[in-house]
Amino acid sequence: MPFSAQPPASGERYALSASLDNARHLSSLLRAVHFQDHATCLATANGLRVTVEDAKCIQANAFIQAEIFQEFSVQEEPVMFRVSLSVLLDCLTIFGTSSLPGTSPALRLCYRGYGYPLMLFLEEGGVVTVCKINTQEPEELLDFDFCSTKVVNKIILQSEGLREAFAELDMTSEVLQITMSPDKPYFRLSTFGNAGSAHLDYPRDSDLMEAFHCNQTQTNRYKISLLKPSTKALALSCKVSIRTDAQGFLSLQYMIRNEDGQICFVEYYCCPDENITEAEL
Repeated sequence: MPFSAQPPASGERYALSASLDNARHLSSLLRAVHFQDHATCLATANGLRVTVEDAKCIQANAFIQAEIFQEFSVQEEPVMFRVSLSVLLDCLTIFGTSSLPGTSPALRLCYRGYGYPLMLFLEEGGVVTVCKINTQEPEELLDFDFCSTKVVNKIILQSEGLREAFAELDMTSEVLQITMSPDKPYFRLSTFGNAGSAHLDYPRDSDLMEAFHCNQTQTNRYKISLLKPSTKALALSCKVSIRTDAQGFLSLQYMIRNEDGQICFVEYYCCPDENITEAEL
């Protein structure tokens, strides 16, 4: 019987149980949101969402759809708990981050419910390792209320365009200024670093631009220190959706295709820099 298909022990009832033929699919996504030590996990019939926050200014969500797993079962949804993301990643990579060609660590994940540890069963080459990670009471998460009806501007870029921008712009700047407009410059990224101001423009008909839906001109600044964690997800992604609402809150949604061709999403929400006044723009 394949490792991923093994049933739980007799009489065991799990609030959440899931299995993956390749644990690296999960660990790579979790590394993309690993900028704080702890994460809140939410499991529903649709899949698993792992949320990380910092200073009530930035929130990252990794979405792993149920279809990605070979088996995914939630008894009473929602299942929610807080866990050390650092420890979870250490356990998932206990066999190392790279394996022999044609091999990959299989994972079975089990959680009995409130107060119980998260249990991981990892198997590679006939060796099975069992990890138990203490869980904690989940904290209340920020609600950025980023529903589609409140989105003012939205563009979809090929990720290579944003990767090139982050490589070219002056990261000694404290802020990244984003301009989105139905008219020129359409989409502009600006920094204000030690070497002076730098601007990078993307025309709406750029080969890198996959969708352009801008209703009004918006210019907002965001602390680069808050945006830097999202570059982990950017490095893994093939496309990125950039959205803003009327208050200037920013959503960066990265589409990530794993080595099996399956699609997952990592989304970052970021507050605008309130220290910047309209007169300074």
